[in-house]
Amino acid sequence: MNIASTSGTMTSPGPQTLASGVGQPRGLDASAGPDEKEVRAAFDQFVGETFFGQMLKSMRQMTDKPAYFHGGRGEEVFQTQLDQVLSEKLAENCAGTFTGPMFELFSLSRR
Repeated sequence: MNIASTSGTMTSPGPQTLASGVGQPRGLDASAGPDEKEVRAAFDQFVGETFFGQMLKSMRQMTDKPAYFHGGRGEEVFQTQLDQVLSEKLAENCAGTFTGPMFELFSLSRR
């Protein structure tokens, strides 16, 4: 993300940043068509969110409720929403690192 020094707000990367290859998922070359990029982005999002969502779910099942500092029923209700947001953010940031080989196999099967 770029931080604008004059306004103090955060902005998303512009088209020049994305066109230069910065911010693209790993394993995706610049010569790939727009359809291929969309498929890769959707693949990374699905696999990443599924993987991290299941990881967080199993992590929560392994730990017991603490004796102190437990949020009660409110924490139990909103815990799945927090896990969903966490899995989305984790998928955005690092799903491309482990989905590369899976996407290559997926794209070979499509051809």
